[in-house]
Amino acid sequence: MSGKQIGYGLLSGCLLSLALLCGACGSARNTVNAKEKDMRASEMRLTPEEERKFEYFFLEANRYKLKGEYDTAYEMYSRCLDICPGSASVLYEMAHFSLFLNQPEKAREQLEKAVELDPENIWYKQTLAAYYQQKGETEKAISVYEDIAAQFPKRSEALMVLVDLYGRQKRYEEVVRTLDRLEIKEGKSEQISMEKFRMYLNMDNQEEAYHEIESLVKEYPNDFRYKVILGDVYLNNGKLEEARTVFQSVLDEEPDNAPAQLSMASYYEKKGLDSLYHNQLDTVLLNKKLDTETRLNMMRRLIIDTEQKGQDSTKILAVFHHMMAGEEETADISMLCVQYMLSKQMDEEAVKPVLNHILSIEPDNTAARLQLLSYAVKRNDYEQAIAICKPALEYNPEVIEFYYYLGLSYYQAEKKEEALDTFLKGLDQINADSDKGVISQFYELVGDLYYQKKMNGQAYAAYDSALVYNPDNISALNNYAYYLSLEKVHLDKAEEMSYRTVKAEPQNGTYLDTYAWILFEKGRYAEARIYMDDAIKNGAGDSSVVLEHCGDIYYMNGEPEKALEYWKQASEMEHESKTLERKIKLKKYIAE
Repeated sequence: MSGKQIGYGLLSGCLLSLALLCGACGSARNTVNAKEKDMRASEMRLTPEEERKFEYFFLEANRYKLKGEYDTAYEMYSRCLDICPGSASVLYEMAHFSLFLNQPEKAREQLEKAVELDPENIWYKQTLAAYYQQKGETEKAISVYEDIAAQFPKRSEALMVLVDLYGRQKRYEEVVRTLDRLEIKEGKSEQISMEKFRMYLNMDNQEEAYHEIESLVKEYPNDFRYKVILGDVYLNNGKLEEARTVFQSVLDEEPDNAPAQLSMASYYEKKGLDSLYHNQLDTVLLNKKLDTETRLNMMRRLIIDTEQKGQDSTKILAVFHHMMAGEEETADISMLCVQYMLSKQMDEEAVKPVLNHILSIEPDNTAARLQLLSYAVKRNDYEQAIAICKPALEYNPEVIEFYYYLGLSYYQAEKKEEALDTFLKGLDQINADSDKGVISQFYELVGDLYYQKKMNGQAYAAYDSALVYNPDNISALNNYAYYLSLEKVHLDKAEEMSYRTVKAEPQNGTYLDTYAWILFEKGRYAEARIYMDDAIKNGAGDSSVVLEHCGDIYYMNGEPEKALEYWKQASEMEHESKTLERKIKLKKYIAE
């Protein structure tokens, strides 16, 4: 038993893969009945005791296989073979184990023996044929599939596989012969006729090729679709006038037949009749009976054609406007128009009417609304941004970007309460798929607004949340650190956060000022002066707050005259400092 135990160890590592192999074979259909046939097929004559044991181990093997306990199933099947080496169903099962254990020759032997012992079992033959295919033994696979097709005439699967196998070998006559057999079973169809047509062309048998499509038209004389197919076949094979005659015959009976209109446009294009081609194209694109996807493809084709010929956009835009003038069930055509206009870098005043048209059809079209919003944001038109975003919360409540830009627009428009309410509603839309960076920005802005409302506890909690979602949110780190320094609390935490911002952006005057001020509050005046000088050099000197801080730092470094100079500069700007004028008057630092 030791040899088998090694094999079981190998099996146990990949049970899922083996489950897929075994589950696909269909052998679960063969239980006691398969065993009984095996008994008759085997040259061995089993005693009643052996029959009982075989039946027990076979049923147990199937049971363990269904439970996924493949090591035990393998052992049970092996015991079955010890009792009856000529069992087709057991050989079939063991073949799958052999394949899994990378023993292909052993699997081949087992499968071939199973088919020999039970030639009426389609599952065995299909598995053997698939094995031959996988090994590239096409002739052997064909032989088995031909046997299956003859033995099970009501089934079509083998014939379909044979069409593919013969085709790969370029045995076109065999493909046609097999398609004929398939047609007898399933009846004439477009798919079979078109495949036969293709094979006849490969055989350079033009007469039979066209006859095949013509017979399809005769089979379904009232189905114009097949007539159009016949015309397309003529067109694609250089028989232009024959194609035109077919298309015209369809259009004479049904003038609005969109496929025939489309094919006639292709005919004009191949003939080089540009004006007729474009007129026909307009007819097709304005045909409401033509499905939207086909109309879109035609417009894309027209755009490419126009670009290749170096023509301007006037013709394309005219066609788009004609198409959009009628009633549209979807905004797909209008969206393609916008994409085209953006690709041509057209002015927003030309694009906006199309975007608004899209929203009149599809108020929940996120892409169109976001494009409109981008124009408003670029112009700093906060009122327009608000007008665009507010309806979006009704139509697209799950799109968090609308809450962000609406809240930001309220913020810029000095509507702080509305801004805070919008940001909080946006946070309610957070889910597992939400972008963590965006969530962090939401919490940062909520923190800023809470601090302005003097709700410092809620502000700091919001900043903490912002840093949970994005520990590297630099602006949140700066604001959080600065507000802590103003309150003179948690200065070690403030210093650590502020230092991270300076390290990330060493030339940002605002961040340098924050760090310098925290060092000042911690009594490290010399260090504070170094960072404050850097802040001034990097453009922070246009703020009265920064200039006042600079004066305070210089005063505590023993340079009162320099401090007074900075305080006076700060006083010349608009400021809200309660102590600045007294500092200037008394010429000394006064803590707030």
